[in-house]
Amino acid sequence: MGTGMTMASHITPLSQSYIEQADVVFSLMSHGVVEKWLEAMHPDVRSLQRYYSEGQDRKISYRQMVDAMLAEVHAGKKVVGAFYGHPGVFAWVPHKAIAEARQQGYKAHMEPGVSAEDCLFADLAIDPGRYGCQHFETTQLMIYQRRIDPSAYLILWQAGVAGDLSTARFHTNTQRLALLVELLSEYYPAQHPVILYEACTLPIGEPRMQQVNLAELPDADIFLHTTLVLPPAEKLMPNLAMQAKLAALMHET
Repeated sequence: MGTGMTMASHITPLSQSYIEQADVVFSLMSHGVVEKWLEAMHPDVRSLQRYYSEGQDRKISYRQMVDAMLAEVHAGKKVVGAFYGHPGVFAWVPHKAIAEARQQGYKAHMEPGVSAEDCLFADLAIDPGRYGCQHFETTQLMIYQRRIDPSAYLILWQAGVAGDLSTARFHTNTQRLALLVELLSEYYPAQHPVILYEACTLPIGEPRMQQVNLAELPDADIFLHTTLVLPPAEKLMPNLAMQAKLAALMHET
């Protein structure tokens, strides 16, 4: 289940009831204070953060998290995995844990939560239906041939590890960010605005909404939880042929 992005503000009554009724709660939160808040709801909360280690492939850490959760399921306990934001968004562990539990005959399901995307749309006043949105994981965009539409919003996730092929680092560097700028420069001018966005995780905090030019990106402060947002750089181009076909259908009816 997802606890949402902002502590205590986004959790639903149903999700809270799952935590309170569980035998054991595994948690992966965004902040140590949020961990303490979760511990106030249940006497047995076990942080999954301990499986992370600098220099260790994150896939190994993720596998260890799944195994830890399923071990308690095998012991006959009612297990809840509490993840910040939405548990199904950029989160391998919840998907894998549910899939394996179901394969083994256990009942398992995912309860959604308020995601960083939800907060981004609200904080930046973006309506994804106006121009459309493209979402990419940053490294995936860099290493595969993807089609960017500069007439839509471009949202790049996990920019803090942009270009990391080892999946063992928790930060990127100026050289990798320069390569990202090189790629984006095929579609956007050097002075095009890029918004560095970070959702608010504590009720007393504020979201980060810092604007820099694309060319300045390699020297910007980009962290693991930083999301890059590029507003449209081009106008929508009418599809005149399709418009004519649709108009013809209107006259027929």
